[in-house]
Amino acid sequence: MAGELWVGVLVGITGGLLGLIMNHFLPMFLKLGHNVPKGSFGWPLLGETLGFLKPHPSNTLGAFLRDHCSRYGNVFKSHLFLSPTVVSCDQELNYFILQNEGKLFQCSYPKPIHGILGNVSMLVAVGDTHKRLRNVAISLVSITKSKSEFLNDIERTAIQILSSWKNKQQVVFCEEARKFSFNVIVKQVLGLTSEEPETRAILEDFRTFMRGLVSIPLYIPGTPYARAVQARSRISSRVKAIIEERISRNRSLRSDFLEILLSVDTLSEDEKVSFVLDSLLGGYETTSLLMAMVVHLLGQSPTALEQLKLEHEQIRSLKEKDECLNWEDYKTMEFTQNVISEALRYGNIVKFVHRKALKDVKFRDYLIPSGWKVLPVFTAVHLDSSVHANALQFHPWRWETQDQTSKSFTPFGGGSRCCPGSELAKIEVAFFLHHLVQNFRWTAEDADQPMAYPYVEFGKGLLINLDGCST
Repeated sequence: MAGELWVGVLVGITGGLLGLIMNHFLPMFLKLGHNVPKGSFGWPLLGETLGFLKPHPSNTLGAFLRDHCSRYGNVFKSHLFLSPTVVSCDQELNYFILQNEGKLFQCSYPKPIHGILGNVSMLVAVGDTHKRLRNVAISLVSITKSKSEFLNDIERTAIQILSSWKNKQQVVFCEEARKFSFNVIVKQVLGLTSEEPETRAILEDFRTFMRGLVSIPLYIPGTPYARAVQARSRISSRVKAIIEERISRNRSLRSDFLEILLSVDTLSEDEKVSFVLDSLLGGYETTSLLMAMVVHLLGQSPTALEQLKLEHEQIRSLKEKDECLNWEDYKTMEFTQNVISEALRYGNIVKFVHRKALKDVKFRDYLIPSGWKVLPVFTAVHLDSSVHANALQFHPWRWETQDQTSKSFTPFGGGSRCCPGSELAKIEVAFFLHHLVQNFRWTAEDADQPMAYPYVEFGKGLLINLDGCST
């Protein structure tokens, strides 16, 4: 048995290497004389992947991109993620790539990501499957974002989290933000409260799932990746059980995502389950990280914090005691929106996205060969001083005159794959800030900087000191 296992491993490796040579290296060399951007391929097989992924502060380009852009220009070739690659740090090319999704380029995340998310996840699906999932997501967000039930849930959860701080001198903010965002999204998607046993079980599995999502993709029992795949299976089973219970009760009068999702005939059961997981993923990690980024940057900008506090005090002064926030209140939070946008630009929660060329693509004097991976790097445009004045400074006031929907600002991607839940994330952050700035003063205990791995993380969880009531 052991001999057969090793033979199988050797055959698999040999076949994998031959496939890699035939699928990647041969086309790569055949195309080199056709105006492919300048660059270097680095080591055999690994290429320059390790250098590209080397951690760096998220408000910087990092040594790899700085070095390659200075040597080859803002568009260069490399070999990343086992594929010949064109890396774009150019605003116009990034926009061109995003706007031609499904025509010239296609979403192309590494296969291990498919293994953990599932092939019908909206994050990795392509073509008609992605269109159907995205249309449902847009519809749900449109229905949900201004509903009083949803907004009230957000505010109640924010108040609940902040109330638990009253007798504390310190909190690990990233953990508090994750707790807040998960409680909001699990209530909105599945109709579950934080006290229910199902919620605690899903949260435990979801944390395992998240750790595996950013781990080395080795499916060996006991590895974070293997545990994550197993956790996803358990979450899927729980979601299916909840769906079956809803159906057996002839559906309830609940107004959560799941209730609306059950009435959608264009999605299969697996697609509905995957949609729920995508919603939990997007509403959990991205939202909580954005909250942490905002709190981190406000702590370094007393002027911005004071103006934000004044805006929310004014909103509160126009409401009755204990009156809930509503959609109209959110729309008046203009400086809050500017702070959130600047945290997205300066903090760069999403550094780049994975695409591949569906055919030979000519752009300016470049040729992007068919089948090559293409990485539009959003960070490079967000931190480009020729695009954003004083780009290396946190300056929310820039958005008083700059367009937040321009091609130079793509924190949630762009084109047909732009994140459909971005508005919901902003609402959650805005409502949390409303109560935070009016009730607490805080300082960071140390210089815990957001680092890009390339996913962004605060190494120590953003420990903050609570200096008492703000009022």
